[in-house]
Formats: sequence, structure tokens, C-alpha cells
Amino acid sequence: MIRRALAAALLLAGVAGCAAQQAATPAPAGLTATLDSPVDVTLHWPDDAPGAAGWMVEFATEPGGPYTTLGFLPPHQSSYHHPDLLPETPFYYRVRPYYGGTSGEVAVTVPASAPDLSASDPQWPNPRPGPHPGAPAAALRDDPAAAAPSDLAAKVMTADGIRFTWTDHATDEDGFLLEAKPEGAPGFAPVEVLDRDIGSCGLATLPQERSAAFRIRAFRYGALSTVAYQHTGKAPA
Repeated sequence: MIRRALAAALLLAGVAGCAAQQAATPAPAGLTATLDSPVDVTLHWPDDAPGAAGWMVEFATEPGGPYTTLGFLPPHQSSYHHPDLLPETPFYYRVRPYYGGTSGEVAVTVPASAPDLSASDPQWPNPRPGPHPGAPAAALRDDPAAAAPSDLAAKVMTADGIRFTWTDHATDEDGFLLEAKPEGAPGFAPVEVLDRDIGSCGLATLPQERSAAFRIRAFRYGALSTVAYQHTGKAPA
């Protein structure tokens, strides 16, 4: 579950940047939306974005938006179930691939008796710009490895909170994804979505994240798919 919503400015920036990205990443075609019940929709699309780090799925209830992000999905996933929708409502869906490299991993264990350090930095949970103006810079489109974040560090701030800092090297990112791999989990999944040019953030950990590996990804969007439409029916009795 992603616990920090994508800022409206980032959504708008991603839409505005779509035209420039289409030449390098052709728009995914063939997105479909099927009603499984009067209030449940399943999306399907072709997995046709080589090298993508994953897919972003979004929806709106008006043809022109605004669109809301449903999730960032792993690479090669080509379906998404959207359940328990408002009855008798139009739904519009889009998907797009995203690309970008990650930092190295950091392993964090949050002790149940961790001291509360928040008084030393009351704003620690808030995303902040990175303080590294002289860091080497590269474009994700040209050199994803060189543009990936580096120097990821984690500091336990409370019994259920971690502050992360990193160095931003990308010049063309649309944002950052903080990804977690809890102990025993098969892989990493996004837990926070952040704006571009950010170099630190806080995470309120879920129980399974108290012992986990974390990494940060600078990402750029590929082209938007075509829009798939469905209209939900009457609420089940």
C-alpha cells in the first residue's frame, strides 16, 4: 500500500511530459476494462514496455480527469482489479510504464523500545529537497545507472518511524519511489511516492516493515495508454 499520495503537481507534470516521451516509449495500446460484477472492474493490457521498472495505473470519473493513482505495479504485471466501486458511475482508466534505477539497499530494524528522536527534528517526516547541488548528474533516459540515487541512509526516529536521506543524480525524473522488502517478502514494492528533486523523507512503518530492506528509485514515466471506459451498474442487493 502506498501511503503518500502522488502530488497533483506531479500528476500534471507527468501528463504534460507525455508528448516528449512518446518518441522513445510508444504509447501502450490495447487497455481494456471489463465489468466482473456491477461494481467491480478488471483491467488488462499488453506487457509491451521492454526495460520498464513497472506500471502505474490511474482512474478518473470524468473524461478529462482529474486522474487518481491506483498503484505502481511490478514489471510484467498486465492486469489490475478495481473492486467495490461507486454504483452507476463512469470510470476512465489509463496505464503507463515507468523507468529508472534504484539506489543500493539499506536494512533497517526498528526496535520496539526505540527512543523518540522527533524533538530534535519535528519536521523529519516531511519530504525535503536534497542538499547535494554539486553531485554528478545524468539523465534517466540516457544513463539510468548513473542517474540512479546513491548514498541512501536510514535513521530510526521513533518506535514506528524512519527517516531516509539520499543523493539525487537525475536531471529528468518525474519523482521518486521509496520501496520496501519486508523480511520474508518475495521482492520490493513501493511504499511512498515523492515529487522530483527530493532528497529525504519519513516513513511511518507498518508492523511488517519494522524489519525490512529499503531502496529509493528515481523514475520517469513512459507514454500513456489509450483510455479504457466502463460504467458501473446498480449496487448489488
